[in-house]
Amino acid sequence: MNHYYVYYKIAPDQAPRLRGMVEKLFREIEKQCGVRGRWMHRRDDSTTYMEVYEDVKDAAAFEALLEREGGKLGLQRKLERFVSA
Repeated sequence: MNHYYVYYKIAPDQAPRLRGMVEKLFREIEKQCGVRGRWMHRRDDSTTYMEVYEDVKDAAAFEALLEREGGKLGLQRKLERFVSA
């Protein structure tokens, strides 16, 4: 299975506005790929946020959707991909 971690920095005052946009992104990804994302921020840095997507079966479809829909957030995002060892 493929696991994806997308992280980025935002100003603390952006979080409330961004929360709704990320929830919309999660709903679309769940609808099309069957994967529910989680949204977290660093415990020691309230400006660093991460989206976590685990157990992605169709990597190509997921990545295309994540790029298209994630781009709507208007943030510079860093994507990391992992597989089980």
